[in-house]
Amino acid sequence: MVSVLVTLFSVLIPSKMWYAPSQPLTINIRGGDVSLMLTDFSGKPYEPKGEVNVSDGTSVDLRSVYQQVQTPGTYLLFATPKGKEFPVFTGTPLVINVRIDQRRDAPTEPMVIRVTPLQYALISTDLGEMTAIFWQDVAPNTCDNFTRLASEGFYDGLSFNRVVQDFLIQAGDPKGDGTGGPGYTINPEFNSRQFVEGVMVMARSNDPLEEQGSMPRYEAANSAGSQFFICLNYANTKRYEGRYSAFGKITDMETAKKIAAGKLSNQQIGAPEVPVVINRIEVRQVTPENNPYSEMLGIRK
Repeated sequence: MVSVLVTLFSVLIPSKMWYAPSQPLTINIRGGDVSLMLTDFSGKPYEPKGEVNVSDGTSVDLRSVYQQVQTPGTYLLFATPKGKEFPVFTGTPLVINVRIDQRRDAPTEPMVIRVTPLQYALISTDLGEMTAIFWQDVAPNTCDNFTRLASEGFYDGLSFNRVVQDFLIQAGDPKGDGTGGPGYTINPEFNSRQFVEGVMVMARSNDPLEEQGSMPRYEAANSAGSQFFICLNYANTKRYEGRYSAFGKITDMETAKKIAAGKLSNQQIGAPEVPVVINRIEVRQVTPENNPYSEMLGIRK
């Protein structure tokens, strides 16, 4: 377990990736003396209650430094090198996801804590590359599902099989006809994020009652698996807000727009004449040198 964690993490190394609410949230420091900084998912720092300066080779219970990790929510933990000030950081930030029981009428106190590295994805296609960041704060399970499928090669060789110009481009179907998936479905994580240009959303089955203004019924709401779409025009995608699970955003839209501009063999269903192939989706860890979250978090190198 220790060797696996050292491989996954750098500088800030959790003792494990899942913690019970009663267990110490132990973070090991490797690679130099640092100061710990906890922020919300938008990069707003919290005031510590304990000592934030930590020496190389030591360990700290994060609960003793930041009381926020005892409250449900999603937090980011950064390590700032000695002699520097946040938002400068070193290594890979940690995502601290303090989860509650999602069942109806369940208690609202923390049920479990998950610690993961802050990640992004590089989507390589026939027409170029796209970089995706993930919204672990509003759709943690959806993000985990996408990054796991990507890391296991699920998307490699699949195509953008649906292109609706000035609306969306859609991929992730191993059958290529809009009916395929990974052989399972995931629960929805509808949230309040706006479906502006570049936002990544899980595709799912349509419920006819939605055309009348109703929320999707269980069968449709819980039908997402691997297919996702990228929003192109907010004027046309806004109506899906709160009804589909938004889980991330493309930070550079040049390639997405090239895909959207392709010729269609069937305008009505959005079938491309020559579907653009996803050659590979590589999930990477954020570093100071490669941090596509910079604009969202207001972080400089």
